[in-house]
Amino acid sequence: MKRAALAVVSVLALASALTACSGGEDTPSKSPSVPKAKQITPAQRLAKAMVTKDDLPGYNVSEPEARYAFAKSSDEVTVDKPGCTPLAYAMNQLPLGAPQADLLRSAGAGYGKESTYITLASYKSEAEAGSVLADLAKAVPECAGGFAVKAGENATAYDSVTAEKGTATGAVAFRSTMAFRGVSHTLRTEAVRKGDVLAVYFSVNGFAIADSTRPSDAKMPAKVVKAQNSKLAK
Repeated sequence: MKRAALAVVSVLALASALTACSGGEDTPSKSPSVPKAKQITPAQRLAKAMVTKDDLPGYNVSEPEARYAFAKSSDEVTVDKPGCTPLAYAMNQLPLGAPQADLLRSAGAGYGKESTYITLASYKSEAEAGSVLADLAKAVPECAGGFAVKAGENATAYDSVTAEKGTATGAVAFRSTMAFRGVSHTLRTEAVRKGDVLAVYFSVNGFAIADSTRPSDAKMPAKVVKAQNSKLAK
């Protein structure tokens, strides 16, 4: 239920210009050219905006291991109810829509506690990001009765999806339930748009699911959402 994300870091250099000197009588010298403004790529923006352990004392913020990912990309995922696809992506750390760049991190509160996966995605415009969020919101009531998702040998059946009030203003939030080896687990998801960037938060108690002997009810930590949203707002 995790996905590896590659943070692309490139070095931008300012263009330098040579100043031409006058060579004849009364010939004015050319003005120095103005350096090009430094530009930042969508991937660099997300790398700068992503929370770190310094932003979340008490949490271990790290890049999830690729071997635990449900799917490497959305191309590998199939959903029995196509309208539920945005939910399947959101709950398996896959970016929604077609972003210019995306980045994933996990914020763990400690052994035995839930972990929150943060997926940031940058789009071409605020309108596109808003449309992607609207599609997610539309899928919540349509998939109330649950749905199934597969990727290779991995498969998960969600029994129910229920809208909830998010921890952040304007968020699309919902809880979902699933059963593993006969034990029920509740997962929570929240998505927030900041300009042309969408932040998707997914909270799950992986320890309880792996233990297979006790149910779990993962909460959405307001501290994590607030910290990440604050960085996106800067």
